Amino acid sequence: MWYDGPEVIDMKDQAAVSAIIQELKELYPAAECSLPFDPDKAYELLFSVRLAAQCTDARVNLVTPVLYERFPTLEALAGAAEEEVGEIIHSTGFWRAKARDIVAASRMLVEEYGGRVPDSMEDLLRLPGVGRKTANLILGDVYGREGYVCDTHCIRITGLLGLTDGSKDPLKVEVQLRRCIPPEESNDFCHRMVLHGRAVCVARRPDCAACTLRPWCAHWAGAAVSEEGA
Repeated sequence: MWYDGPEVIDMKDQAAVSAIIQELKELYPAAECSLPFDPDKAYELLFSVRLAAQCTDARVNLVTPVLYERFPTLEALAGAAEEEVGEIIHSTGFWRAKARDIVAASRMLVEEYGGRVPDSMEDLLRLPGVGRKTANLILGDVYGREGYVCDTHCIRITGLLGLTDGSKDPLKVEVQLRRCIPPEESNDFCHRMVLHGRAVCVARRPDCAACTLRPWCAHWAGAAVSEEGA
């Protein structure tokens, strides 16, 4: 059992959830990950996500072409020196830990998984540097399965909308989203949360007036009530 915390009540009725999902589809038809990868080399996405920790996707996308040109195969990365990998990825920050994880994960993939990125949560979590967020992304983007990717945008915006209770704990948020977001919608929904967080519901200055999710937003409703009572 991956979670043994308390039961979570549904924050929204299903009609509101469906309306939010539909509006997001209209706003962002292409629910794509901003970290490109070769579909025949799923490990590229795995390592791009690791590099994106405490780093922008834009920066990662400048670094990965250089990394994969120098080490064009998983076997090459498995045999790489951590120092050389670190020199290439230095600008992404925390490069020593990231280089160590990339090389170690490459070796494990080659030695234990036949060079293939595993397709189960249990096996993905065995890989160095891989947590539930990364594993969910791989399951969704690579294998087309449900993927509840609870990054900072998703955690923050689903809390504001009232889809969750506002918890900042990724695991608790994942549990709550699994109760209200249909599995077949989960991966694209989470990608759209990222897009909405970058375009409209920006962390420091959310543009609530321009947000078309207002009719279902608990935060907006609360703010409106506060203004009326002022």
